[in-house]
Amino acid sequence: MACVTSRSGKPLAAAAIAQLESDGVATLIGTVVNPAGLIQAKTVPLRRMSTFAEPGLGASPVFHAFTIDQTGIVFSDAISVVGDQRIRIDLSALRILGDGLAWAPGAFFDQDGTGDPYCSRGALQRVEERLDAAGLSAQVGHEMEFVLVGPDGSRLPSSMWAQYGLAGLLEFEGFVRDVTDSANASGLAIEQFHPEYGLNQFEISLAPQPPVTAADQLILMRIIVARVARRHGMRASLSPLPFAGGVGSGAHQHFSLCRGDTPVLSGGDGVRGMTDAGESAIAGLLAGLPAAQGVLCGSVLSGLRIRPGAWAGAHNCWGTENREAAVRFVIGGPSNPHGANVEVKVIDPSANPYLASATILGLALHGIERRLQLPPEVSVDPSALSDTQRAESGTALLPCGQEETLPALDGSPLIREILGDEIVDAVLAVRRYEQKNFGHLPPEELADRFRLAWSI
Repeated sequence: MACVTSRSGKPLAAAAIAQLESDGVATLIGTVVNPAGLIQAKTVPLRRMSTFAEPGLGASPVFHAFTIDQTGIVFSDAISVVGDQRIRIDLSALRILGDGLAWAPGAFFDQDGTGDPYCSRGALQRVEERLDAAGLSAQVGHEMEFVLVGPDGSRLPSSMWAQYGLAGLLEFEGFVRDVTDSANASGLAIEQFHPEYGLNQFEISLAPQPPVTAADQLILMRIIVARVARRHGMRASLSPLPFAGGVGSGAHQHFSLCRGDTPVLSGGDGVRGMTDAGESAIAGLLAGLPAAQGVLCGSVLSGLRIRPGAWAGAHNCWGTENREAAVRFVIGGPSNPHGANVEVKVIDPSANPYLASATILGLALHGIERRLQLPPEVSVDPSALSDTQRAESGTALLPCGQEETLPALDGSPLIREILGDEIVDAVLAVRRYEQKNFGHLPPEELADRFRLAWSI
């Protein structure tokens, strides 16, 4: 069985539990993701599934304030030891993991049943609703880059590794096969799975889905990869920069937009066949990226990845199939069955994927609503442009450190409108904790300390 189709546990609880029991499930895991990008979890015996769905399980508000060093909590007037919330799982997204386990994504609610303003999944649902009210729908495709390391985070041998090479894939063929099999068994659609540029680095691309579903499935994919890596005596590092001086890992997101059944990014009379709304969506994204970095790539390690030549989108510009641009336009046509879409390259695995998607789509919607004008396309490596050419195209290097990205996020009324003050303040709190306590460390020490911070 791939999933339970009821959104409320009560009407179909008995039948659903019986079906899951017949599939060998005994334990149900529910997950949430906090502002620091940490995946948190609770479990219940299967007979308690309906309770986990509604009214939910108790959780302290400090879930939103845990930091990446495994000990820190950022208390505030709003987040303290006082209070309680509920985590409710979405049974419509439940998937079987195997070995007696099932999983479902969770969301935070206050005790009166209203949505919690700190909930990242709720924030993305609100953006989906805003798109729907504007007559738009979105599809999001996630990429997951990770580096295989030893159980203690140490480097694995890589004498046969070559960029995108077959030798590296065969070296880990058992891992690749088991991940693929587990994803298939859980009803998760992998589009491609291949060795990447860095040593022992892989990338998995997931099929496009509606935004909340897509973020849910990225979390499921991380769980699957982590479980399989453990079975093979390894761990999967989701650090933005697992090893200082090495290749960073991104968490690129692709998105497309439609108005009804009509694509917004193709079939028009604009640049590269975009409609006016498509051009404005990219313009809105570019205009908001400097302030959005605190959400998309705001960790203490993120700035070490955002540099020219790293295919991380260090320059705030757009270009067709330009992997050095922060926003890459992917053309539609026979070679791309999903149609034209936009890839945002600055996002890394330290980001909460629900908040990252909400921010990106919110900026795109803002651009459409304001009919923002698309800057000129950059068709070459932005580093090769002269100062005059960069000025003419509006191209600039994005900030690459928390000292710049966090104040920009703090002072952005637009990002606060998209996500809510509570979420923005929580993101700022956990990231400022990182900056204060670890921002002075050299890259080597930072990479070593937090190599497994986002691993599960």
